[in-house]
Amino acid sequence: MSDSRVDQINVLKLTLHERLVGYLVGLQSGQNILSFAEAFKNDEGRPTFSLITHPAFPHSEKIISEPWARNQKLPPTLSNLLPEGALRELMAQGLKVHVDSEFHLLSYLGADLPGALVAEPMEPEDVPASVLAAHGQVKAVKFEKLSPENQFSLAGVQMKFSMEEKDGRYNLSKGNVLGDWIVKTPSTKHKDVPVNEFTAMTLAQLVGVEIPEIKLVELNNLESLPQINLPDENLAFAIKRFDRDANTRIHMEDFAQVLVKYPHEKYNSANYEQIGRIIYGYSGDGLADAQQFARRLLVNILLANGDAHLKNWSLIYPDKITPRLSPAYDIVTTSVYIKGERNLALNLGKSKEWYNVSMEHFKSWADRAEIPWRAIKPHLDEVIEKARNMWPKSIKDLPMNDQHKQKLIHHWSLLHKDFRIR
Repeated sequence: MSDSRVDQINVLKLTLHERLVGYLVGLQSGQNILSFAEAFKNDEGRPTFSLITHPAFPHSEKIISEPWARNQKLPPTLSNLLPEGALRELMAQGLKVHVDSEFHLLSYLGADLPGALVAEPMEPEDVPASVLAAHGQVKAVKFEKLSPENQFSLAGVQMKFSMEEKDGRYNLSKGNVLGDWIVKTPSTKHKDVPVNEFTAMTLAQLVGVEIPEIKLVELNNLESLPQINLPDENLAFAIKRFDRDANTRIHMEDFAQVLVKYPHEKYNSANYEQIGRIIYGYSGDGLADAQQFARRLLVNILLANGDAHLKNWSLIYPDKITPRLSPAYDIVTTSVYIKGERNLALNLGKSKEWYNVSMEHFKSWADRAEIPWRAIKPHLDEVIEKARNMWPKSIKDLPMNDQHKQKLIHHWSLLHKDFRIR
């Protein structure tokens, strides 16, 4: 058979904590197929790739025994590792590939992905014969490692970058250097987003929400940024990466990955009861993490954050195997940017409307998630007590702009009497 009739493939080797997970094959047809390595499949003590492959998860043996194949896109577990929106456009433009060319984007970003997974392009001679045989008449071809050209520019968005901090300055992580901070530049579409997020995250921490270290960073301390348009603002928001510890990777996955949903399904394919049930049922400390989850649900209502979708909740695997609820991130008072916004991202006790949500909705949520209500209510009581006692004074000294502060304070007065802050 001539090579002209042989399908050419590119192959990425996937490793997790330096253990071979398997091989991702990209065919010319656009099909992408992930096959797990036999040694990984057969090891019950393997590091957790995704909760759905954990031995304790229903049907995990069947799930991991079969190849994961998708056309054009990657399987959701991998697709969700890639940036969304404008940042994806920026990278695709620089790499000169289509914005939906997920295999190529993963190959470029594979050395510093969220969590601990590493995706490494393989040389044709290194691809195992078993991988080739599994895909019929195929030939592995040399993978042209893509390098972005710096001639790109995008406007109207907020960008976020993985950066390494050294002596108060932040550089884009490159090569084998892992980024230890996520840095979000100001948006040209929405005003003062960095100080909004810093304020919201600080208020959340005051009422018992676990957050990573956060900072506001002057833009002139950011090195090697691509050519992006920036507004007339001086501060970026920086949050410490909880999936990094010095130069060590800690695995994590967001709930779009856990529930096998694509990013475009993050608002409409699940509810908070499903997330709560999974946290309570599978976390290494299910009750403590469910209590923390409940605190964050209430805080999102109190802070008028309508963007707590599937990708803004994550599991982390500090011992490489057992999931825990990750620290909180991406808490922003979104209502100041979206006129008339009054809804949570997902349903809570059959409601999204935050001005209607009462303690009864939380009880319904706990009952439906099969979490003991008696263990949840004291945490909600503590959150609202602390918010009422601390937030009206604390917000005065936080950097959110005055107009946004007034809108947030007005929002507090409109909440159900169970959660109203005066």
